[in-house]
Amino acid sequence: MHNAAATTAGGGALGAIDRAMHALEKFTALISGLGIFGLMLLGVVQIFGRKFFNAPIFGYIDIVEIAMSALVFLGLAYTERLGGHIRMELIVTHLRGRWQWMFELIGVILGLIIVAVLIFYSWEHAMRAYRSGDSTIDAQYVLWPSKMIVPVSLALLSLRLMISLWGYLRLLSDPDAAPIAVPEVIDVEEQALRDAEAAGVDVERGIAPDGGRSG
Repeated sequence: MHNAAATTAGGGALGAIDRAMHALEKFTALISGLGIFGLMLLGVVQIFGRKFFNAPIFGYIDIVEIAMSALVFLGLAYTERLGGHIRMELIVTHLRGRWQWMFELIGVILGLIIVAVLIFYSWEHAMRAYRSGDSTIDAQYVLWPSKMIVPVSLALLSLRLMISLWGYLRLLSDPDAAPIAVPEVIDVEEQALRDAEAAGVDVERGIAPDGGRSG
């Protein structure tokens, strides 16, 4: 499993770029979170307005449709930094040293290629919507601003992947170096302990005689 490596001071140029990018990622994730909260409030108003006052919000379905791009895509780079995307780790979790970082590097390179293709076609799709004046069916809200969020968010994701590429190349050259700008690889037990501590649960981390964790 992955967990976010600490974005503390230090780490040279890579650490500084990682912290600056992470600040931008947190901002876009905050916008996404506020959008989800706002959409929830809008849904409450829609339900109460329709049921008690027979006054539903005009174009409510269209608003939800437009908002989905911001809610889904703006958090992509932030989630990538935290290592929160769903991924298969049947092989990677058993690797150590250069083999582990090489497999991670390959994954990042493949991700960059896929994201680059998605940026190109999503940009073309957004520009086509802008030129044609594409709008929603019901309320006739213009669609190009929401469609433009997709390539912008994917561009942020590509920047994060390039920073991760730098981080994994650094680890590939020096496997014993401290990970910087990449998600930290941890096992299931460690993840459970950290989740419990984050929830305020007092967890005793015992050390077994053989060096492992005691139960």
